[in-house]
Amino acid sequence: MELIRLAHQTDFDGWRTAARTLRSAGVPPERAVWTVGEGQGDLWAGNAPPRPLDGPAPPFNVPRDFIELAQEVVCHRAEDRWSLLYSLLWRLMGEPQLLKIVTDPEVARALELRRNVVKAVHKMHAFVRFRRVAGAAGETYVAWFRPEHLIVEGATPFFARRFAAMRWSILGPDRSAYWDGRRLLFGPGVPRSAAPPPDDLEALWRTYYAHIFNPARMKLAAMRAEMPKQYWGNLPEASLIPDLIAGAGARTEAMVAAPATVPPKRALKVMQAANRDAPHEGGFIASSTEEVAAAIQGCRRCELWRNATQGVAGAGPRDARMMIVGEQPGDVEDLKGEPFVGPAGQLLDRALAEAGVDRTQAYVTNAVKHFKFEPRGKRRLHKTPDTGEIRACRWWLEQETRLVKPNLIVALGGTAASSVFGRTVAITRERGRELPVSGGGRGFVTFHPSYLLRLPDEAAKAAAFQTFVADLRTAGELASALA
Repeated sequence: MELIRLAHQTDFDGWRTAARTLRSAGVPPERAVWTVGEGQGDLWAGNAPPRPLDGPAPPFNVPRDFIELAQEVVCHRAEDRWSLLYSLLWRLMGEPQLLKIVTDPEVARALELRRNVVKAVHKMHAFVRFRRVAGAAGETYVAWFRPEHLIVEGATPFFARRFAAMRWSILGPDRSAYWDGRRLLFGPGVPRSAAPPPDDLEALWRTYYAHIFNPARMKLAAMRAEMPKQYWGNLPEASLIPDLIAGAGARTEAMVAAPATVPPKRALKVMQAANRDAPHEGGFIASSTEEVAAAIQGCRRCELWRNATQGVAGAGPRDARMMIVGEQPGDVEDLKGEPFVGPAGQLLDRALAEAGVDRTQAYVTNAVKHFKFEPRGKRRLHKTPDTGEIRACRWWLEQETRLVKPNLIVALGGTAASSVFGRTVAITRERGRELPVSGGGRGFVTFHPSYLLRLPDEAAKAAAFQTFVADLRTAGELASALA
């Protein structure tokens, strides 16, 4: 029998040196006994290392996957981890694809140990709680944490990256870690009594935790799986959990029994009237653009409200001479709740400035008030509204037009022109000149700035931009001239 004494609980380098020696000497796994001693000591526990086989030792290599697996498995507390890894190493010479056979009992055992270690690292990242300590060196943060496995060296670089600007220590029974702002150092473990007392931030954190606790969404099984009781000692909020669980049933019943909240009567009246299928005598007639904006938030005239963040109404002075109408809010506008503030809006601002038109004196809105899009991964790609959606939202544009009474309505692009003029408009043929609007108004058509953004050729884009500026200059002059 060969007795190998490793220096410490995670002595991977010592294990690797001994394992190579044993494998070269042809010592089978059942003849190797692994133990862990204190200090560096003698790797062979007082015995001479085994002699190599007669003649040159057969060369052997192991896949990189095995080295990575072994480095994580040695961090497990399982006593058989060293012998398990040596047995896998022994078998890999004759079975080079062994690690791909996940049904093999030894491979499955090693993978299970690695999963447990990875899970323990995740729990340490989630459940370490620092306490503020004032000292001669300045403000320091100290935590005490007992990880499920021997992971301090592997898990603490995360804290060095996340809290690089502050000094901190993580104490534990196996190992302790220290960050001085530049270097990550490790030392021996310490008892829990070495942890600092609670600080004033913990009381604030407990108050916050109690207020965000939702009894109606409490799932005890999931809670225990994600936050096992063994970690409660590290969490200041843990003292609240038994009482919060005990009172969850009564709080949920009280929430169900409480009367539903309702919006203010004035807002409710506006939204109810605005959501009727069509305006009619005695129906909703807005008295201000602010009232239109409030009512749009409750609009259900088409289905676009379901996926949009919010409705986006127009913005600008009530007495604006020019109304600029785009197609619909884009991704940025949907999030901010303001028209033309994304890339197309920035291009419009630049073109208006070159044309000598003050945007702050124009009323800017869209033909469709909710963002229509197609999800593509994490992105939301613009999707053109259909005829039914344009028709349903035209009523809101008519309300804005009635209130603002602009001298000229400038439609940007085909969708806006369809809403303003009630017909299909050929942009290239009809752009750049005054057009009649039903009801006696005056209209004007030009490109939508997003069209310019989509042009692939820089020369074509520059030429189209100058045409766009010229159109806006003409529109500005018309708006000023028309009475």
